[in-house]
Amino acid sequence: MGFDEAFEKLIGHEGGYVNHPNDPGGETKFGISKRAYPAEDIKALTVERAKHLYRRDYWDPIKGDLLPFWVAFPTFDAAVNHGVKPAVRMTQKSLGISADGLVGDDTIKAAHSVTALRFNALVCAERLHFYTGLANWPSFGKGWVIRAAKNLKDAIG
Repeated sequence: MGFDEAFEKLIGHEGGYVNHPNDPGGETKFGISKRAYPAEDIKALTVERAKHLYRRDYWDPIKGDLLPFWVAFPTFDAAVNHGVKPAVRMTQKSLGISADGLVGDDTIKAAHSVTALRFNALVCAERLHFYTGLANWPSFGKGWVIRAAKNLKDAIG
């Protein structure tokens, strides 16, 4: 499994065009926000363009092709939701290694030595803790918890 599978799984969490007043990202489509991509025409964004942005700005920086899928996907999903460095730090904490926010040899080695269930349980716990500290938790918390629960359920099989 690789980026194409991760993208298909991720896009299932993301919706079409929305402009929710409590979303600090502003206009959003396929999970791509105006705040993160001010030069993009969010309303006209195609799924192909979103896929390109996801690969370039999230999958490649987390070195998803070098990680086992059970680590790559949750890290990718968290990167899209929280930013690359915070997501990598969550992954590193879940792997029990120094959390510098950069995927290097230690992260890759640790990722290949952890079981899918253990990693996903730990990274979901990290994400849930992160979510509850956000100011817009009342508006989006239910959806975030559903997202984390679905990821954990998928990891279990």
